[in-house]
Amino acid sequence: MRTFLFMVLCAVLSGASSDSQQTDIETLMDNVVVLKVPVFMGSMVHVPLTCGGAFQNEAVFWKKNGQAFDPPLMGNQVQVLVEEMKGGNYTCHLSPSGEYLNHTMILIQLNPDNRTVILENGEGGHIHCSAPNYKGSFHCRWRRTQRRSDASVVLVKAERYMEDIPCELDANGSGVECQNTLCSYKEEQHRISLTVYIRSHARLEVYTKSFYLREIVRPAKLPNLHIIDGNVFKWDYPESWEKPCTFFGLQFEIKLVHSGHSCNSENQIMNVTTDVANYTVSIQPKKYIFCVRAQDKFTRGPWSHWSQCTVNKHNALVPGHCSQEQ
Repeated sequence: MRTFLFMVLCAVLSGASSDSQQTDIETLMDNVVVLKVPVFMGSMVHVPLTCGGAFQNEAVFWKKNGQAFDPPLMGNQVQVLVEEMKGGNYTCHLSPSGEYLNHTMILIQLNPDNRTVILENGEGGHIHCSAPNYKGSFHCRWRRTQRRSDASVVLVKAERYMEDIPCELDANGSGVECQNTLCSYKEEQHRISLTVYIRSHARLEVYTKSFYLREIVRPAKLPNLHIIDGNVFKWDYPESWEKPCTFFGLQFEIKLVHSGHSCNSENQIMNVTTDVANYTVSIQPKKYIFCVRAQDKFTRGPWSHWSQCTVNKHNALVPGHCSQEQ
């Protein structure tokens, strides 16, 4: 009697588990379904596949990742057993070696999806975004880990307050360019939400980033840095920056470092901030590097990359000429 009850209980639990697993199958996009499986548990789930209504009366044969099933899997509507992370691309054909008809990609996502292995996690997270101004265009990038360098992007979604933002994937699959139709003078009320679906073989991972445009606007490198009378430095606003400059003002960080050091060096001679696009150096060193960069003076967002000028007072300097590294 106890054995019988045990068998009944196991059957009930098995049925409940199977039903629960069925609810974990989601359609991500056309021809792509996602099976969410528990992180610490093995799974065996039957996934229903359909070749298509137009092939209802055809002798349909199925393949997985280009390989025929043994014994053959036939029929317009079939079920395939997916074990653990062993998803793949299931194609249907008119015969074992015949014409391709349709396909379904089955991807596996761990649930919860908090053990990521595809993208590197650097300072600021997995995804890094920037914009040159407030016109609505922004670029987001990511870096694959060395062991998952073959990973490919399945889908990118960007939206702001239920409005889709069009994006175009970079040719190398390591970033995306998006264009939000936002008026430069309008204050942002809602954050931009970016979601990247990326797969390595059959494993799917989902990465998200949320931000205001004002948090990621980084001015371009300051152009036309030049020197006058040996100690007066001038530069221009970037061409890509918003106009008028009085409304979209920049502030500038100026740093002098010893010759041979980079602008990021902590071994500095002086460091000041100004709102005007010129600066007069009044110190005595004969050799130094003049560094300048910009940020939005009102939002205090990211700094631009450094523009720099190498000064050597032992050599005669012609007014307007500067030995500048681009």
